[in-house]
Amino acid sequence: MDVTDPHPSRTARALRLVAAVACLPYLSLKTAWIAGSTVGIPAGSELLEKRGTMAAVNSLTVLMDAAVIVLAFALTQPWGRRTPAWLVALPLWAATGLLAPIVVGFPLQAVIALFGGGSAGAGDGEPFLDEWVFTVVYTGFGVQALALGWLFALYVRDRWGHLLRGRLAGLPPSPTGPAQRVLAVLAAVVALLVAGLHLSWALGSTAGLSGHLVGQRSANLRVNEAIQVVFALAAAAGVVLVAHRPRPRTRLAAAVALGWTGGAALAAWSGWMLLASLVTENPVRGDRQPTQPMNLAYAGGMITGLLVLAVGATLLAERAAAVSAGGPRPAGRAVSAGGPGPRPPAVPASPTGPAGPARGPVPAGSPPPGRG
Repeated sequence: MDVTDPHPSRTARALRLVAAVACLPYLSLKTAWIAGSTVGIPAGSELLEKRGTMAAVNSLTVLMDAAVIVLAFALTQPWGRRTPAWLVALPLWAATGLLAPIVVGFPLQAVIALFGGGSAGAGDGEPFLDEWVFTVVYTGFGVQALALGWLFALYVRDRWGHLLRGRLAGLPPSPTGPAQRVLAVLAAVVALLVAGLHLSWALGSTAGLSGHLVGQRSANLRVNEAIQVVFALAAAAGVVLVAHRPRPRTRLAAAVALGWTGGAALAAWSGWMLLASLVTENPVRGDRQPTQPMNLAYAGGMITGLLVLAVGATLLAERAAAVSAGGPRPAGRAVSAGGPGPRPPAVPASPTGPAGPARGPVPAGSPPPGRG
C-alpha cells in the first residue's frame, strides 16, 4: 500500500470498508440505547438504573467507535501520511489496548462455553445483557481489530518501517539511554507486581477481590485474569529488551511489538476498569466497588503502560531525528514513501467503551469479553 497514492490499493479499500461495516452493529445498538431503547437489555439489568449516566457514557463510546472509521481513512489516504505521528499513534495505541484482551479472550471463552464451562458461579448475578448482544458486538470488535490492524501494519511499514529495522545489537548509543534503562526497570517491576496479583486471581484465589467478583467467579473470569498476566509479562519483556538489550540478536520490531501490545493492554484495561467502577457505583451495593488490591492492580497497569510508552516513544523519536538530520539510515532495504519494507507484527486496534461491572474492557452498556 502506497499511502502517498491518492488511489489506495484494492486490498486497502476492502479492509477500510470491512472496518467501517464492522462498526455498524455496535453503533446501532449504542444509538438505540441513547434514544431510550432497551433492546438487548433484560429487565433488572443495572444498566437501566442510571439512564443519564449511561446515556453520557454511551455517547462517548459512540464517538470512540466512530473514530475507527476515521482511522481507517487516515491509514489509507495521503492526508493520513502527513498527519503528525502522535495523532495517529496514540489513538491506535489506546485502541490496541482496548481490543487486544477481547481478541485473545473472546475466542477462548467461546471454546469454554462450547464445553459448558463458562457460566459456573455466575448464576447468582443479576442480568446484564442478553446473550445475543455478546456475540454480535464482540464479533464486530474482532473484525474491526483484524481489518484495522492489517491497515496499521501496512501504514507502519510504509511510514516508519525504516525505524524498526535491524536487531537490538545495531542500535546506536542513546543520550537518554540511562534514563530509558531506569524507566524500563521501574516498568518491569510494576508489571511483575501486577502480574502477580492477576496470577493469584487466575489460579482461583479470592484474596483482595470485591464481594461481587467473588460471587461471580467462573472459568471466563479466570481467563480474563490469565490474559492480563500474559500482557503484563509482554510489557515487561518488551521494555527491558529495548532499553537494556539483554538479547542483542532480537529484532527491534519484535521487541517494540511486545512492549506496544502489552503496555497498551495493561493501561487501557486498567483505565476502563477504574472508569467502570465510577460509572456503576452503587452505594447500596458496596460489594461491587473495587478493593484496594484491585485498585493497586489497575493503577499499576496504567503506570506500566505509560512507562513503556515513554521508553518506546523516546527511542523511536531519537531514531527519526537522526535520520532527519542526515545521519545513517538504519540498516535494511531503502524505503521510499509507500515503498516495500518488512512488516512489523500487526496489532488489533479498535476503540471500545468502558467496562461492565467486574467484567472486562468493554463499552458501558455493552458486554465484557467474559460472561463470568
